[in-house]
Amino acid sequence: MNTQPKITQEEEVLIEKIRTLTPDRVSEVEDFIDFLQHKSADKNLIQAASRLSENAFNKVWDNPEDAEYDRL
Repeated sequence: MNTQPKITQEEEVLIEKIRTLTPDRVSEVEDFIDFLQHKSADKNLIQAASRLSENAFNKVWDNPEDAEYDRL
């Protein structure tokens, strides 16, 4: 049984384009893909850290003294 996901037409077009590149250019494409993946992972990490810190910041921000600043 084949467990490989079916390649979409968009993926096939990209693969064909990559096949026409020189090895140096393929390396650049791979570096760019790695960059995009790291960028996405960094964004997810920042969002997760923000969600985790919300409770701690709410204790600091949600208080009667701070409410005065909220009304400004």
